[in-house]
Amino acid sequence: MLPNIELQRINGTHELMFNYVNKVLLVVNVASQCGFTPQYKELQALYDEFNAQGFEILAFPCNQFGGQEPGTSTQIEQFCCDNYGVTFPLFQKTDVNGPNTHLLFEYLKTAAPGLFGTQAIKWNFTKFLVGRNGLALKRYASSSTPASIRSDIKEQL
Repeated sequence: MLPNIELQRINGTHELMFNYVNKVLLVVNVASQCGFTPQYKELQALYDEFNAQGFEILAFPCNQFGGQEPGTSTQIEQFCCDNYGVTFPLFQKTDVNGPNTHLLFEYLKTAAPGLFGTQAIKWNFTKFLVGRNGLALKRYASSSTPASIRSDIKEQL
């Protein structure tokens, strides 16, 4: 079950994971200079379609893969808004692997391991689907487009 940990939005405000209880979540590690960056468009489309039904996307910029998220919080937020019209929650730049892994990603990697039980996140835009009960249901590879997981999200709603 999701740990009730503190999260820090990209604008510096703090909130608790508890704010997302009883919602279906898609947690994604994102980057602005990645080949998968155009997925922001499909993520926003999913958010627009399902947010009123209790769906949230939690996006965590990460600079651990090829240095593809080098910007400041302000630059990242502006990029996402200006280029993709992102309105879903963006959080502070986050480590998803290694000794400084964010607690949320520690939980997700353990609860929904990758191929062959691998826990490490391989690249930007890895996605985790979390049910209303707070349990991680599935991990999707970077190459899995947001549109391709639409039916899984709809099923949880």
